Amino acid sequence: MGVSFNDMNQVHLDVFRELASIGAGNAVTALSKMLGKRIYMNVPLVNLLDFKDISNFIGGPENIIFGILVSLSHDVNGIMMFLIDTNCAHSLINMMIGEQHSQDAEFSELEQSALQEIGNILCSSYLGSLSSMTGQKILPSPPHLAMDMANAILSVPAIEFGKVSDKVLFIESTFTAEQENVSGYFVLVPDPPSFTKILTSLGVS
Repeated sequence: MGVSFNDMNQVHLDVFRELASIGAGNAVTALSKMLGKRIYMNVPLVNLLDFKDISNFIGGPENIIFGILVSLSHDVNGIMMFLIDTNCAHSLINMMIGEQHSQDAEFSELEQSALQEIGNILCSSYLGSLSSMTGQKILPSPPHLAMDMANAILSVPAIEFGKVSDKVLFIESTFTAEQENVSGYFVLVPDPPSFTKILTSLGVS
């Protein structure tokens, strides 16, 4: 059946931290091109978290957030999510349109579509780094966006992947552009056979 994040040790975690740093660099490049402005990103923070604890890192279980989910297939199966709270989503829109977007404003369909595309680009940047480092082909699905309370957003992957792992890889990244700071969170959950394949490819199984 393979192993899961439940079996990770410090060596494994250090490898994924390096992966996250490379992915962050690719994400900054992709986001800068999309927005047409220079974007900076802090060194990402990488932790192993229980599914039930993720919401505490993004404002609490009742905090309203956007979640962009992509399913992974081919050599690696699983999911990746990009999570961002509504305040940071407003700031991200400010980066995009170059003007103040009220924190109380509703998100138009166009803005939600843009957030979905940004989440897709950022996830693809991380997955591209994982693919390059492991030599494994990873095909992401079209992104699916939802806006809801954090617990509701996380409930579907928790039910599906909680069967095989209590823990997930949780990556916190902070973007900065023109005095706007945006914190975004990535959740990576490969299934156990894929996780074993990733570790073997990285030489740390």
